[in-house]
Amino acid sequence: MSRFARSSITAVLGPTNTGKTHLAVERLCGHASGMIGFPLRLLAREVYERVVRMKGPGEVALLTGEEKILPANARWFLCTAESMPLDRELAFVALDEAQLGADPERGHVFTDRLLRARGREETMILGSDSLKPMLKALVPEAEIVGRPRFSTLGYAGAKKLSRLPRRSAIVAFSAEEVYAVAEALRRLRGGAAVVMGALSPRTRNAQVAMFQAGEVDYLVATDAIGMGLNMDVAHVAFASLHKFDGRRQRRLTLAEMAQIAGRAGRHQKDGTFGALHEQGPEAFTPEEVLAIEAHRVPRLEHLYWREGEPDLSSIDDLIASLERKPFEPVLRAAPEAVDLAVLKRLADEPWVRDRVGSRVMVRRLWAACGLPDFRKLGADPHARFVGRLFGHLSEGQGHVPHQWFADEIARLDQMGGDVETIAGRIAAARSWAYIAHRSDWLESPEHWAERTRAIEERLSDALHASLTQRFVDKRTTVLLRQIGAGASSLPVTIGDDGEVSVEEHALGRLEGFRFIVDPDARAADKRMLLAAAEKRLGAELRKRGEALAGAEDHELTLQSVRAGLVEAQSFPSAEKKNSPSTSSGRTVVWEGSVVAKLHPGANLARPRIILDRALDVLDAQARGAIQARLEAWFAAQLARHLPVLAKLDAATRDPQAGPRLRAIAGALIEAGGLLPRRAAGPMVEALDTQARQALRRIGVTIGTLDLFAPGLLKPGAARWRRMLVGLDTGPPDGATVLPRGAPGADLAHGFRPLGSQAVRVDLVERIACAAHESRKGRKPFIPDPALATSMGLQPETLARLMAQLGFRTARGREGAWIWQGLTPAAKPKAAPEGNAFAALAGLRDG
Repeated sequence: MSRFARSSITAVLGPTNTGKTHLAVERLCGHASGMIGFPLRLLAREVYERVVRMKGPGEVALLTGEEKILPANARWFLCTAESMPLDRELAFVALDEAQLGADPERGHVFTDRLLRARGREETMILGSDSLKPMLKALVPEAEIVGRPRFSTLGYAGAKKLSRLPRRSAIVAFSAEEVYAVAEALRRLRGGAAVVMGALSPRTRNAQVAMFQAGEVDYLVATDAIGMGLNMDVAHVAFASLHKFDGRRQRRLTLAEMAQIAGRAGRHQKDGTFGALHEQGPEAFTPEEVLAIEAHRVPRLEHLYWREGEPDLSSIDDLIASLERKPFEPVLRAAPEAVDLAVLKRLADEPWVRDRVGSRVMVRRLWAACGLPDFRKLGADPHARFVGRLFGHLSEGQGHVPHQWFADEIARLDQMGGDVETIAGRIAAARSWAYIAHRSDWLESPEHWAERTRAIEERLSDALHASLTQRFVDKRTTVLLRQIGAGASSLPVTIGDDGEVSVEEHALGRLEGFRFIVDPDARAADKRMLLAAAEKRLGAELRKRGEALAGAEDHELTLQSVRAGLVEAQSFPSAEKKNSPSTSSGRTVVWEGSVVAKLHPGANLARPRIILDRALDVLDAQARGAIQARLEAWFAAQLARHLPVLAKLDAATRDPQAGPRLRAIAGALIEAGGLLPRRAAGPMVEALDTQARQALRRIGVTIGTLDLFAPGLLKPGAARWRRMLVGLDTGPPDGATVLPRGAPGADLAHGFRPLGSQAVRVDLVERIACAAHESRKGRKPFIPDPALATSMGLQPETLARLMAQLGFRTARGREGAWIWQGLTPAAKPKAAPEGNAFAALAGLRDG
């Protein structure tokens, strides 16, 4: 691309936050085609996504070592510096962070792009002011443009980790140091997001998203943060001012300090920087502070260089060209990089020399040596891996065996383990992703590229989850934001589902009037969080008390501990026979929570309503209002669903009703409105005509076998009756005849057992009436079988029923019956005369 040497070359120099990258992206999109080379895969990915939003995915390419998105009609390329396709003719070319040409490890790549990468119409070089003398010496034709910083960068002094302001980024220079700082921030400040160059873009984006969204207030990063990664950082704190550069432990250069500190402040927002140490080797000197604040960085005196187009005639010519001395005084020979070290080691292997007899195979060997050491194993272990790779590339079809590739990535497809383990798998996966994106190294590169991408994504998600679990305590984060304001100032909120939280971090649940602590709350912060919740819940509890006291009828329900809601449409069947039960709890429920229980009272229609103990948090006046509301509600529901019981209860308290009516009304209430006639025989016989008419007006039928209220047999009323009586699961709604032994097939539920069936008592009375209407005195008669058949009664059931009704079969006539009368109940003994018991009998009889 250097053939476009006469095209416009502009060098845009300045400190961080000057909009250099933004300008380059604008210029890129203004041309018909173009390319930008970036120092980091993460940054290339970020800008790629930005350009895709403007140009569409079909015309934008992303080229990095481990990731390759190359549409057939791609016109705009976003790349890492190493992956820039210099053989493409493009209208615009830019190189970001070009001052990295002074980096001992990767500098030769940036220097080569600085010298050779040119656009047909425009070339742009982005970097710091320190690059100016190098440009004048190496690219004298470039127009140098300076850009001022948008905001002010100031020194904030040294601060301990516990005193750092919110929206701070703490920069460390090793994974171990990053993890240690993040652990400390978790204890002190609730946690931090973690950003390192070794993270995959997916993990990095997820971590940055937490910071950007305010889920955490702190970010711990390596010096990768200085390479244009855009985040809303207000303060940058240096955990250390020394780093290991691959060869030795050294102090950061002033340019490195300025590059990293400059990430504080974004666009028009001012930023600050500082250190964690006020004195000692990890503290800033006054001279460094002044230089960083004024954006004065030492001018570069040299750049590292290595032949960008090496001689591929033979393996020895390749090594010689890569070790060639630079041609310019300001250029220095680059230190031996990992790829060259691996090449030299493989060149000593006889089998390798045997296979590189042609220019094509030398090129293939050099390409294999270019596989980055993502796992940071060192030259010797990495050389062994590259040697095995080249062995496959130099034999047969020249492809990596599918089985080897599949086995290796399958071994990495495991999401378990700690942060370090998962990060190690991602590093290994990057090697295989790099291999998969070489189109001539695999038989089906697209397939394996997709497989490695999917594995890396899963590992990235697992790493993000592991980092978050290890380094973030969201409860403490929220809590410590309010330090100094007091627990009562915490923004406690109560969700519609009753979840009590502080800025969306759960403390527990408010179920009705009872606060239940979240079992996951940490012991270290539980006390203060609960104190905050208790102070803020008082108003909510009062509000709920007022709402309950004013609740509409439909907002309250009667519920059984075993039977479920009275208003439910159906009940599950039970295997055992249903019977009245005094152990079934009857509770009043409001908004899903128990607020009161029904206890035995004057009678079944007037139980005692006892407020749940959870309501003890309310004052006496509020509880009294709720008590009155629940009693009024129950009375209204009884009148609505069980009007017969309400009227019977009124009769028991009516002095005008007479003792006999009051007695039978009381017995009916206690039986839930359904009473076998034989059990109440004397009381029924004692009723006069007026009392019988009063019962009919109330809704009670005095049947041949039973006293019952037909209204109580309807589904809705039957459910309420079962609740009050304390019965378990009843018969299906609308049932008329049940198999004997089925749920509800008994007199307590209104069904009379007869042989193998049980018949509802109102139907029993219908058959009795029909039989008496058909007979003529005591003459034999044959009842119409249609009614019994329509009900589903079996012959045996009908025979038993007729017998209980006082009929016997007529001899000699099949199907004929004769009325013989009901078996009389035993008469009670006459009351003694002339003593106190005789007087009581007189009172009873009125």
